[in-house]
Amino acid sequence: MRACPTIRWMVTLLLLLLCSLPVGAAMPKGNWLLLPDRVWTAEGDTAHAGWAVLVRDGVISAVGPAGSIDAPADARRVTLPGATLTPGLIDLHSHLFLHPYNETLWNDQVLTEPQDYRTLEAAAHAKATLLAGVTTLRDLGTEGAGYADVSIKRAIEEGLIPGPRLFVATRAIVATASYGPGPHGFRPDLDLPQGAQPVTGVDAAVAAVREQAARGADWIKLYADYRVGAHGQTMPTLSPAEIRAMVEAAHQIGRPVAAHAASEAGVRNAAEAGVDTIEHGYGASEATFKLLKQKGIAYEPTLTAVEATSEYFQHYVPGQSAPTPAMQEATRAFRTALKLGVTIGNGSDVGVFTHGENWREPVAMVADGMTPAQALHAATDVAAKILRQQAAFGRIAPGLRADLAAFAGDPSAQIDALKKPVFVMKDGVVYLRPASGREDPSGAATPR
Repeated sequence: MRACPTIRWMVTLLLLLLCSLPVGAAMPKGNWLLLPDRVWTAEGDTAHAGWAVLVRDGVISAVGPAGSIDAPADARRVTLPGATLTPGLIDLHSHLFLHPYNETLWNDQVLTEPQDYRTLEAAAHAKATLLAGVTTLRDLGTEGAGYADVSIKRAIEEGLIPGPRLFVATRAIVATASYGPGPHGFRPDLDLPQGAQPVTGVDAAVAAVREQAARGADWIKLYADYRVGAHGQTMPTLSPAEIRAMVEAAHQIGRPVAAHAASEAGVRNAAEAGVDTIEHGYGASEATFKLLKQKGIAYEPTLTAVEATSEYFQHYVPGQSAPTPAMQEATRAFRTALKLGVTIGNGSDVGVFTHGENWREPVAMVADGMTPAQALHAATDVAAKILRQQAAFGRIAPGLRADLAAFAGDPSAQIDALKKPVFVMKDGVVYLRPASGREDPSGAATPR
């Protein structure tokens, strides 16, 4: 049944009002000369003092010592004292249609929040994410909101709402009766909305891949395991044959595959099937991480998701409590992958925690053994390569799209600086700039 015109008009009006809020108002493309204290290009590990970046019509035109750049007369000069300019950050594991579980439990979000409302929430989450300096997201499943991520992506691309570049996975694919809401804890005669698309058998699994791709999925997300054991243990769900068939079908039509896999068997099954990324991987052995390394499969550790759920459900207090067993397991997996040289991308599972706090994942990766520069690479050029977008963005280099962020301090030396964004540009459009400072020749900078 189609929504009535009045409802569609009201939803459109609310989206437009969301866009018109003064914080984060966009400034148009053009020529910009950006003059921070330092520039971290992602070409190395250290930031360059006294460098500048010239942007022309959405593309990086030049980067280097400020005195060496010949800026056109009409370039808008933005000084960023005390700040380091970096490539725009990338988060490879997000859920725009979720919000923290200590606000509303996952089941209640899926069962009680209407999809129209959740779509408006997702638009607000996208804006908060962009203003935090995250210019690209891979969103791995709408969690019961159907294919609404495709519409959010379109609205961002067409300038209807502000937000990061999106790579979407639509519904995600799960084994029948393995995901929620249910089947445990609800009356067996209830036909509940599902947080993903359930399948049984190779034919249904392949059909789901093709359907999701046709509806706009950039990536295929599947669940190789879940908490289906007799006592809630994480165990494999989809069979190896089903996973292999989905990977083959996805790759045939140019879609890479992300696998939720938290157990040793689940990670092993997904890796042997040839998926492109492993999400979580908490229970994987050293031998299985070696397989990821051998096959070139990237790994997103989602350390912050474990920390957040430990806070919500196990009374963990950051800085005061000892890490929970789940946090210790996640740390062990991360350190194993790091030691073996597995490709590690920045993927936080944001949505489990607050959108706009994406900085928590790089901070957690540094706490668990990465250097600040390694964590920055994981959130910029490494992440762009995982997305197959290294020729488009992820570094500060001539010819790449002008996706840029500046932070007070130097995150390549102190990762906590990511908490303090002072400037955000995506595709040459400025969404955040300092409330004070100088912009020449147009005059004093104004709050955005």
